[in-house]
Amino acid sequence: MNLQIDAPRLQHGAALTARSNDDAPLRLWLGVALLASFLLTQRAPPSQRVPMPPSASAVAPTVPPVAAAAPSHGVRHASFGHERASRDTRLVANWAVDSGDNHRMPFLIVDKRNAKLFVFDSDGQLRGAAPVLLGLTRGDDSVPGIGERKLADVKPSERTTPAGRFVAEPGRNMQGEDIVWIDYDSAVSMHRVRANNPKEQRLQRLATPSAADNRISYGCINVPAAFYDAFVSPIFSNAQGVVYVLPETRPARQVFALYDIDKASRRPRVALASSDH
Repeated sequence: MNLQIDAPRLQHGAALTARSNDDAPLRLWLGVALLASFLLTQRAPPSQRVPMPPSASAVAPTVPPVAAAAPSHGVRHASFGHERASRDTRLVANWAVDSGDNHRMPFLIVDKRNAKLFVFDSDGQLRGAAPVLLGLTRGDDSVPGIGERKLADVKPSERTTPAGRFVAEPGRNMQGEDIVWIDYDSAVSMHRVRANNPKEQRLQRLATPSAADNRISYGCINVPAAFYDAFVSPIFSNAQGVVYVLPETRPARQVFALYDIDKASRRPRVALASSDH
């Protein structure tokens, strides 16, 4: 950045300073303020500006969760249709819809205990469900710094799928394949299942009725390719969504700010009835 020095202005400033010693401190500060104002108005040429980092495959913008509270409106349930789901899955889905924690975005629930994925639209209507493959080791936390390691340096005991609420968004892997970033810092994503290593039998694991053999990945969530293309990819093609990964080593209430919407909706009526006596 080139600054042109205005000699007449400097001479004028020196003359003003010489007029009175009493006003010297005040005039000095005024001069500093004027110089700072001038510098702030200067802009570096385009070639010297620092480019903004890409947001889609880097850090997801924060969409804060909603704190637990009894609803002050009519109860809103998620709709599962005839799909079977665990109690925790229904509890989280109902709470997300009733509290508005999904911020009117589509949301997904990963039930790790049953190795099952549920896809909902923004109104809480179930669009589809499918089995998934998860991290080899059971656990609800990622090892700090694991996202910076090579796969060969990740120990079997560290291959976990973290639990929590994630604002996920679309991205690309090193092969250029579209994926969904769950936790970018920990290198955890949701993507189509890959059968690159026949010994792992990933496709066969998805086909069995048991969830016991669905633990094989390094922490990423592997989804059947056809299901991913039909239900996951359309949601995250150019938008964000909320992903709730249920814990498997501790209660869901320790991970999410849950309340039971049916019990919460009855509290005001019970309180009013008791106050009449």
